[in-house]
Amino acid sequence: MKKRIHINQHVIRANAKNGSNDPAISVKTYKENVTAHRVEIHGASSVVYSPDKPLSCGARVWIETDESVTLHGLDKEKYSLIRDRMVIS
Repeated sequence: MKKRIHINQHVIRANAKNGSNDPAISVKTYKENVTAHRVEIHGASSVVYSPDKPLSCGARVWIETDESVTLHGLDKEKYSLIRDRMVIS
């Protein structure tokens, strides 16, 4: 399953302004969008710059991979996970 990983600069700006620490890394698949503080990619990936055709969220630069990824530092209110991590294969 293809995953697209990008940094949400709006969250980074809001965190700086409000003193919060919300996850700013977004991992999108065809069925979900999960945010995290850290993402590990387990295999090959590529960085895409597409200024003329951004993602629906507005991202113009992102990482694409078909490999599994591990997400760390998820929002505990949204996800009930063991050891605060999730693996998307």
